[in-house]
Amino acid sequence: MSRIGRLPVVIPGGVDVKVDGSTVTVKGPKGQLARTFHPNVRIAREDGKITVNPGDETNATRALHGLTRTLIANMVAGVTTGFAKDLEISGTGYRAILQGKKLQLALGFSHPIEIDPPAGVSFTVETPQKLKVSGIDKEAVGEVAAKIRRLREPDPYKAKGVKYAGEYIRRKAGKAGKVGAAKT
Repeated sequence: MSRIGRLPVVIPGGVDVKVDGSTVTVKGPKGQLARTFHPNVRIAREDGKITVNPGDETNATRALHGLTRTLIANMVAGVTTGFAKDLEISGTGYRAILQGKKLQLALGFSHPIEIDPPAGVSFTVETPQKLKVSGIDKEAVGEVAAKIRRLREPDPYKAKGVKYAGEYIRRKAGKAGKVGAAKT
């Protein structure tokens, strides 16, 4: 049995959880999330906690046991506190601008890139070089942040591009140039 899957998910006050077979709906102060899980995993609500148990002992079900519990815990955390990913932009002329709800990025291309936020995700531009992707669905927030980073990944030579806040970019040395003796 999974060590993570064994732990119950505590339901905080102000959060309503409905379990209907393999569908779980979580409603809280920040919004509502619903997800359908694999039918081999049994989900039960009892005494202000959600417990997840495997339906059988096959390897596939055992793998889904801990995953299901973590996804439910992320749903509960999302509707109470939400999730956010911070991104940093570095490079001459690279910047982010918020136009309404759209994010406009200047990343050294011949044209600016506009990104519409998907449902449940919002952008915040703190400075032209720092932006935040936030929302209640952890999976959607991470996916949008990864797509923005993929537009201009950090260069290992000059560290120009879009990176996660706190991400370490391993730098490479450039060309050695004419360091040695002259060729004859």
